[in-house]
Amino acid sequence: MNTANVDQAEVQKFSRLADEWWDPNGEFRTLHMLNPLRVKYIQDQTPVAGLRVLDIGCGGGILAEALADQGAEVTGIDISEQAIFAARRHLRVSELEVNYVCATAEEFADEDGAAFDMITCMELLEHVPDPASLIEACARLLKPQGHLYMSTLNRTPKSWLLGIVAAEYMLKLLPRGTHQHRNFIRPSELYEWCEKAHLRMCDITGLHYNPLANSFRLGDGVDINYFVRCQRT
Repeated sequence: MNTANVDQAEVQKFSRLADEWWDPNGEFRTLHMLNPLRVKYIQDQTPVAGLRVLDIGCGGGILAEALADQGAEVTGIDISEQAIFAARRHLRVSELEVNYVCATAEEFADEDGAAFDMITCMELLEHVPDPASLIEACARLLKPQGHLYMSTLNRTPKSWLLGIVAAEYMLKLLPRGTHQHRNFIRPSELYEWCEKAHLRMCDITGLHYNPLANSFRLGDGVDINYFVRCQRT
């Protein structure tokens, strides 16, 4: 397996939590809370029914299953064998059809280029050593005019305070050590990588958390978390 763009410490960190993926009150409860909003953001712009979709960094399959439930033909890939095992195991419960593969995006692109109508790459860019390489692989995997959905965190003082200190240590929305602020990505950096990969950035929207309501919403302001939609040119 080509692991050139893999942070083994990150893989081990999430692999240790593999049994938690489908516990809505466990370590990944924030992803369960966020998932309906992720699906709505995608569906409002690119209805997925009948599309061939690739979910990169699928983890235990939370987003992959939700897209399959909306009528997409979904493949999910992840570098963690434990996460892929958890995802395949949950299919016995959901009775949905998702093809799960343990692979990096780069090696998958070498084997299956220009094959997908849509790709999702959510909460992953900040966990790999070379995000530009991952984006370039996404571009190779997309059909012409195909859509790429990504989410990540902006590298600002506010994102350190709210995205790490508050989220991981005070509110406990995420396990401690989930994020490293130095790996967060400014929108200008993401835009440049997309341009080099022949991807046109079509939308950028901020993700906001309300601690009083314990809920997420999308809106203006991308100084902490943000979603992006790109299209292959």
